[in-house]
Amino acid sequence: MKLNKYIDHTILKCFAQKEHIEKLCSEAKKYDFASVCINSSYIPYAKELLKGTDVKVCTVIGFPLGACDTKVKAYETKVAYDNGCDEFDMVIHIGALKDKDYDYVREDIKAVVREAKGKCVKVIIETDQLTEEEKVMAVKLSCEAGACYVKTCTGFTAGIATVEDIKLMKETATNGVKVKASSGIRSLKDAEALIAAGAERLGTSAGIKIVEGE
Repeated sequence: MKLNKYIDHTILKCFAQKEHIEKLCSEAKKYDFASVCINSSYIPYAKELLKGTDVKVCTVIGFPLGACDTKVKAYETKVAYDNGCDEFDMVIHIGALKDKDYDYVREDIKAVVREAKGKCVKVIIETDQLTEEEKVMAVKLSCEAGACYVKTCTGFTAGIATVEDIKLMKETATNGVKVKASSGIRSLKDAEALIAAGAERLGTSAGIKIVEGE
């Protein structure tokens, strides 16, 4: 198992500067991670830093709340795509899901998928904010809308990726949709447990510790 290729090496802090992006990309190149996950303003800079590698550039759409207008999410995706972004992690409209406005949630995801033009879209469902029934519905809607992955958490709430949630999401997912675990993954033990449960990508800022077995 090439653990490094499970990892989206991440910095989404509001204080992130070019020096942090440079460090992130340097580490991603050294350890050959799957991607770097960054805020969209840094996409061109990261693309330049990662030129000649297979490390992808990932950004976040509608982050961290997911409650902006669908047109805003679509435009944000278009700009990121035009700037060379390879993967898009988007936050669902959690309130709409809880209101059982399933058509809205599905179309919200579809709008991002359309603007991603065949590139990988990962849908963040914010598991700690949802009941089990809502988690199942969020995964189903993501699959119907053409997502590539469903993802646990943004890291901006108290939620963390759990083995139970990964198993539930994996069991529910259809159409070849995969599962990404994100938030609270701090050690090799955490990573191995989540992968064993069915996670095929890990969003973490502790990727180096994980691959070095700490």
